[in-house]
Amino acid sequence: DDEGIVLTPLVRKLEADRLTYEHLIVDIDRGSMTARFMVHGPQQEPPKDHPAIQAAGSSFWPLAFARELEDAILHLRANECDIGTWVFRSAGDNDLVGAVDRVLVDNVDHWLVREIVLYLKRTFKRLEVSSRSLIALIEPGSCFTGTLLELVLAADRSYMLDGTFDYDDVRSPTIRLTPMNFGPLPMVNSLTRLERRYLADPGQTERMKGAIGQELEAADALELGLVTSIPDDIDWEDEVRLATEDRASFSPDALTGMEASTRFAGPETMESKIFGRLSAWQNWIFQRPNATGEGGALTVYGTGKKGTFDKNRV
Repeated sequence: DDEGIVLTPLVRKLEADRLTYEHLIVDIDRGSMTARFMVHGPQQEPPKDHPAIQAAGSSFWPLAFARELEDAILHLRANECDIGTWVFRSAGDNDLVGAVDRVLVDNVDHWLVREIVLYLKRTFKRLEVSSRSLIALIEPGSCFTGTLLELVLAADRSYMLDGTFDYDDVRSPTIRLTPMNFGPLPMVNSLTRLERRYLADPGQTERMKGAIGQELEAADALELGLVTSIPDDIDWEDEVRLATEDRASFSPDALTGMEASTRFAGPETMESKIFGRLSAWQNWIFQRPNATGEGGALTVYGTGKKGTFDKNRV
């Protein structure tokens, strides 16, 4: 009817080490215990108004992307517990992602667009309350703009290439802020990811609105505190390799607690108390064999013995 849309079944191709969707591919590297997400941005201009959005139904890119990302998160959390690091990359056109964000902002009073934005909000929150290390890689051809930039802002570490690769004629990568980064997609502590990032200088979030729509290259992004590191093409492969190997070498339970503490800094809500504190420390750490098992850290504490850690995450 006029107040509904047609949702087609979600298509997922499941292989031993790969999940394939229309806008997302997840490759699993069991050697490094890493899942590598490749997000594909929209391929065409979005519908301009809510009747056209309703007509597009589940093919409307932000809705399709949210469904696929949520499905991948839940599959990996339930079925790939030893894959402790999730690495996010993207490919697409920054302008098209920006156009989608404008449509969402301009039509947010319509029930369907409002529900799609809430679905995106919930999906990103699922990502951050997962007991996994999150890394974002911003390379030539990336489209980390607005809604997709939230993946970078949610990551525990983010690496942005400073320049280009010798073999690649694509321009150096850029990121771009849109109004979607300033309120519609809050974390479980009710802060935006930008507000969390600028806790020490709350006024910086408001000042960042002046950068909406600007193409921010690596040096700009680092100066603004939006990325962790900006290796050049000589150091890129080694920096990325060391980051993933680093994460795989640590106790996954200890990382879970420390990452939750940094992800959900600032004010507390009931959600953050449960998912960012209670689950991370009581359920994910102190009830786990890495703490209380036969070779757990608490069991062998003071004995002079070295703890043995199970790499499976919850």
